[in-house]
Amino acid sequence: MTRIDDVARLAGVSTATVSRALRGLPTVSAATRRRVLAAAEQLQYAVSPSASRLAGGRTGTVAVVVPRITRWFFGTVVEAVEEFLQQSGYDLLLYNLGGREQTRQRVLRTASLHKRVDAIILVATPLRAADVHELTELDLPGVTISSGSGVPGWPCVRIDDVAAARTATRHLLDLGHTRIAHISGDPDDELAFTTHLDRRRGYQEALRTAGVTPDPSLDVESRFTIDGGTRATAELLARGEPPTAIFAACDEMAMGAVMALRDAGLRVPQDVSVVGIDDHDLAGVLGLSTIAQPAAEQGLLAARILLDPLGVRAGEPYPGLVPAPRGAGTDDGTPHPVILPTRLVVRESTAPPRAH
Repeated sequence: MTRIDDVARLAGVSTATVSRALRGLPTVSAATRRRVLAAAEQLQYAVSPSASRLAGGRTGTVAVVVPRITRWFFGTVVEAVEEFLQQSGYDLLLYNLGGREQTRQRVLRTASLHKRVDAIILVATPLRAADVHELTELDLPGVTISSGSGVPGWPCVRIDDVAAARTATRHLLDLGHTRIAHISGDPDDELAFTTHLDRRRGYQEALRTAGVTPDPSLDVESRFTIDGGTRATAELLARGEPPTAIFAACDEMAMGAVMALRDAGLRVPQDVSVVGIDDHDLAGVLGLSTIAQPAAEQGLLAARILLDPLGVRAGEPYPGLVPAPRGAGTDDGTPHPVILPTRLVVRESTAPPRAH
């Protein structure tokens, strides 16, 4: 295999000059550059992308921090980010917090990221004030995805969780339901997520707009998992008269709700309608009505926005991917969030209540 010193020997220059010439630096004369390029072509020498980046003071790596890689949304986002980074010649360094606060502190509040990555993507990762300070001190470009805490100067890509929950609840109201339960997130979650708070707010706003007073007995908290939805629905049914409809804060919870209802001898949607948020890969198979959010598109767009300040050309845009936004932001220089649209997908799990 041809090495850089072979090119240097043939061109009659040092290896440092070869490196500068192949990187296009202006400190090399035109004649020397032509000689180096001719030698490289004759020897069929290919520049190592990683070596070139390291020579320029870059690692060629982007850190991606996720709460739990096993969840559908996080896995979908990470896969999309990795695809885009690889197309652009970058590697992905994954930090999976596993839902543990101790891991979050180790990743975000130490020097573990220093000189290891060129940029950071935080996916739905809540931050304390000390975390924000540490990330700011790193002086690296970054992007946040989904709700969570912001970092001054970092763009954010997300959906409007309040609006998504309003749409889901309004769908049930339009069908004639008024006794609508809500399965929300666990407030005791170690990482203190905020997504469920926005979705609960949208649920309550839709009820009040329709003249329905939210009933605390119809609001159950659990984890964003199938098992969490099963347990929450079992608790709802144990409280007395079952609701005629359930809005779950995510599709995995909604799937658990469907399982619990059927185990209790209730039919979906004849006895109880169920709607979620996500449009999980299994939602269509299970006939689940949902609010579809563009999970992969959030990852793709975040990666594209991230590479812009690094001066990387990311190739042709993906179909349907909006351009990286530019323009004014907040007073501290943080760009306004990029909010991607959601849409209602009606399937077999929702229908008018039996009285209708």
